[in-house]
Amino acid sequence: MDALAHNVLPAVAGGSHFLLVHVVENGRVRALGSRGVPGDVLHQVDGRSLQERDPVREAVVSGEPVFVRSMREYRTRYPELIHFAEATGAEAVVHLPLTATGHTFGVCVLGYERWDAALTGEETTLLTAVSALVAHALERARLYEAESKRSRALQRSLLPRVLPQLSECTTAAHYLPAGRGTAVGGDWYDVIPLSAGRVAFVIGDVMGHGLAEAVTMGRLRTAIRTLADLELPPDEIMSHLNGAMGELGQDPYVTCLYALYDSTDGRCSIVSAGHPPPAVVRPDGSVYFVDLVADPPLCAADPPFRTTDVTVPAESLLVFYTDGLVRSAARPVDQGMSELKDLLRDAGRTDLDELGTHLMTELLPPGRPHADDSALLMARVHALAADHVASWPLPEDPQAAGQARGLVRRQLAAWRLDELTTTTELLVSELVGNVVRHATGPVRLRLLWGEELICEVSDGSLTMPRIRHAAETDEGGRGLQLVSTLSHSWGTRYTEAGKSIWTAQPLPEPVAVHG
Repeated sequence: MDALAHNVLPAVAGGSHFLLVHVVENGRVRALGSRGVPGDVLHQVDGRSLQERDPVREAVVSGEPVFVRSMREYRTRYPELIHFAEATGAEAVVHLPLTATGHTFGVCVLGYERWDAALTGEETTLLTAVSALVAHALERARLYEAESKRSRALQRSLLPRVLPQLSECTTAAHYLPAGRGTAVGGDWYDVIPLSAGRVAFVIGDVMGHGLAEAVTMGRLRTAIRTLADLELPPDEIMSHLNGAMGELGQDPYVTCLYALYDSTDGRCSIVSAGHPPPAVVRPDGSVYFVDLVADPPLCAADPPFRTTDVTVPAESLLVFYTDGLVRSAARPVDQGMSELKDLLRDAGRTDLDELGTHLMTELLPPGRPHADDSALLMARVHALAADHVASWPLPEDPQAAGQARGLVRRQLAAWRLDELTTTTELLVSELVGNVVRHATGPVRLRLLWGEELICEVSDGSLTMPRIRHAAETDEGGRGLQLVSTLSHSWGTRYTEAGKSIWTAQPLPEPVAVHG
């Protein structure tokens, strides 16, 4: 539009009084741009309905220029629109159709103070050709904008629409795409609730921009969610993810970080495949970056991956990010991380959404071009109160089930959860009995009173139990079916010493959890 107004028109239409470019959408005239049109007139013209007798309609329908040589002629041909034409101060008007790919979608309107200053035949031919070029440029811009919207919609669909609300943490996330128009990126983040008061935080970055990178990102996010649901340790999850990348036949540059937080003891186990370390803001306001034992990016790494364990005090803030937040052509990553650290020192108890907006604005100022996507995930972690956790060792003999029932009965009475006693006794009998018959020690029973009541039995065996369909003549094999029926959910996971089998039961109303 600006190029047409400032470069083309002075050469071929120097006597023009005004320029106005219209497109027609849903029976209405929309002004894309203008030069020399009074503001009040432009406001009235923009959005007006097409009339039965209308020069814009004629140009669009015929695909040919429409010439009006005087206001007298305009009044005769288009009486319902004469007040618009007269308000421009022009005497003669030319409507040049904008046609692209066989479709006329608008007009370029030129106004003149008198007809003898209007276009000559050669100028008309030239400007008609120019209007065709303008039409193609506008059509490409329209398609570009539509593609950009679709790309951004794709990007949003691949990221979590909302983060889960969990008792283990309060979270917020921000994402800023690179200034690359339609190109989608490969940055992603996730928050995955797990069993027994644990939650996983994930952030990753597929280098590059485009549909292939976005698809890779979507596959990785799905894969890591599936692996997390299997309750595998963080290093095994990253190893499986590394293998999955190779099986997909792809070799992109991908960094990823997986952090597993346990609200019962404050331990956070972190595995990084070439990803920047998270920042930790302690409750006292001090800030540090986790000293990660980082492995190379996915596909470049040689498993096994190494795990970094840190103990995070309750109400600390974990800050995960992709390198687009802290690195640019004008700012090395060390400087960006230093600036992030300085900004986090003032975080205090700031609302996480407000803090995220502040960080993104300060590190990526609006109006300044940025070549990479940026993702930010923040989690203020909460601890399960010490008096809401009870744990006991159990003997490796048949008396263990009876002892476990007694421990459960007394603990639930102390917690005033007597309504759950009968069901929990049945559950713990099956779990402990199964361990005594089929597994090895050491055996431990643990109860967690959080948003649900978690009953957990651990042993030293790596053999995972599975439900099987017992025949009517079988004397056993129904224990896990009973566990599945009595509990809201149940599962197993590997531990450093073996495995744990857990069950979850909803709390009776109106029992409230006191923190």
